[in-house]
Amino acid sequence: QIGAHVLLFFLVFGMSATVDIAQMRKQLKNRTAILIGIFLQFVILPFVGFLIVKILKMDAAIGVTLLVVTSSPGGSYSNWWCSLFNAELALSVTMTGISTLFSVVMLPLNLIIYTSGSYSNEVVKALDWFALFLSLVTVIGGIAAGVLSSAWMNSTRFNLLANKVGNFAGLALVTFSAVVSSTSKDASLWNQDWKFFVGCAFPALVGVTMATYLATKFGLDKPERVAVAVEGCYQNTGIATSVAASMFTGTELATAIGVPLYYGIVEAVILAFFCIICWKAGWTKAPADENCCRMILTSYEV
Repeated sequence: QIGAHVLLFFLVFGMSATVDIAQMRKQLKNRTAILIGIFLQFVILPFVGFLIVKILKMDAAIGVTLLVVTSSPGGSYSNWWCSLFNAELALSVTMTGISTLFSVVMLPLNLIIYTSGSYSNEVVKALDWFALFLSLVTVIGGIAAGVLSSAWMNSTRFNLLANKVGNFAGLALVTFSAVVSSTSKDASLWNQDWKFFVGCAFPALVGVTMATYLATKFGLDKPERVAVAVEGCYQNTGIATSVAASMFTGTELATAIGVPLYYGIVEAVILAFFCIICWKAGWTKAPADENCCRMILTSYEV
């Protein structure tokens, strides 16, 4: 838990410190993109999660954890994806920061509403609010430290170095999560029925589809459309992992942990294909005819 939060902090710090402050100030005025993100993450996705839980009649271990995932703010890996594929990183960091601030109120509010509408009061009382807010504080702290460092250093060299630190932390966090999941009690992940796989994957598909449609309809720049779509799809699964670990034990824990793990896999697969398609279609800042490895290793943000 401590190691994961440290890596999460440096991932967010590195991505935030990559961004030019002037670009971030500009994106703070991008009300359309920010409102699309808030609408998706705190209105549409929580409601979609609730419908899935009710229609498929998921048990508490799966349902509550899925509701935490769909009610969470944008995940910090969204910044990583935007950095790797050269979408509008300044917008991505701005949206992550704003959604995380909103989630201090909206996450518990949505959880109380939809968990109460799906399960008994005992389940609602068992939610670990400390685990929720610890992840939120880590993300907010990383963004604040990164933005302030970028403004203080005011150096392109520092921005590029911070980008490398963030990418390294992102890779380390992926490796860390894979190692922990492979040695924990979540071996039952691939033994679930079709309801688990379809239900837990559906919100991510809704997020990326609706975000792309709305961003295009409202005429955002192409790199901004990619950033909005990534933000609309990528939720902070770390919060759900922490909640599941504190709420459940034994077989229920193995099942609950599988929800954010599987959701994270689905997000990664969807965004990998989506970002490659957008790059080749000329929707990112990287040239469409650039070598793939060079495109990933080069930051066109600075």
